[in-house]
Amino acid sequence: MHETIAPLNCTTMTEVRAGVDAVDRALVDLLARRFGYMDAAARIKPERDHVRDEARKAQVIDNARAHARAAGIPEAVVCDLWETLVEASIAYEFEAFDRR
Repeated sequence: MHETIAPLNCTTMTEVRAGVDAVDRALVDLLARRFGYMDAAARIKPERDHVRDEARKAQVIDNARAHARAAGIPEAVVCDLWETLVEASIAYEFEAFDRR
């Protein structure tokens, strides 16, 4: 993979797009790892009704909100993304649980 230029050092849209594409690839790799943990959770949890855990969901979203605040990015946007991510993860875990 080519080295990307830091956002503050970009001077062309080609550089910006290359950086965005690199970040997107890294995010997909991280999502694959996260979904791997959903496979593990489905394997470890003894009962299907343990898949949905609203207290844990709230904790995960609160953690993301705190990280967004610390990073100086919009908290509401991150919370919306994490709501979608967590719900997709729960749906995936249900499917993984049912497959075993």
